[in-house]
Amino acid sequence: MPTPQVSKSHFKAHALELMREVEASGQSLIVTERGQPKLEVRPYREDARSPLDILRGTVKHYDRPTDPVADDDWESA
Repeated sequence: MPTPQVSKSHFKAHALELMREVEASGQSLIVTERGQPKLEVRPYREDARSPLDILRGTVKHYDRPTDPVADDDWESA
């Protein structure tokens, strides 16, 4: 589901109502200016884990990390 978007002028006029919706739904809101995204309003989520704990286990294991890497070894997005 795409993130809802509102114009900056609409957000200014309805800020409290929109912030209550974000809080209640838990879904972010993008504020645009002339059709371009400028701000993201999202619910605050406290994450008690440290950044290193969050990243733990996300790196692959490499047997020989100092070996050179060829161009064809990389995956492109």
